[in-house]
Amino acid sequence: MMLEGSAYGWTLWVVIAGMALVTYFNRAGPLIFSGRFVLPPSWQAALKYAPASALAAIAIPELFAPAGSIDLSLGNPRLYAGFIGLAVAALLRSTLGGIAAGMLALHALQLARQGF
Repeated sequence: MMLEGSAYGWTLWVVIAGMALVTYFNRAGPLIFSGRFVLPPSWQAALKYAPASALAAIAIPELFAPAGSIDLSLGNPRLYAGFIGLAVAALLRSTLGGIAAGMLALHALQLARQGF
């Protein structure tokens, strides 16, 4: 159902359908083609680091630049929480444990900073 006076007309529906197809094949592609070819061992080895790389790409800017500018001061509780999470992850050899410890440390540090 097209709204009267729509500036986009059918073009909007074509764009939506195209995005749906791209999303579908992007997600279904590995399942559809998984038995037909095998990645080279070097690619398989490189893909083992993809989750850690994605986590670092999300976490590092939040630790060092929480307000959009770099903050390496001692008043940045995210740095302390990040180091605590890193230490726990290294000791336990658990990414999930490191994330949980870092989040708990961050919330505790922020509560302490506010004076409970």
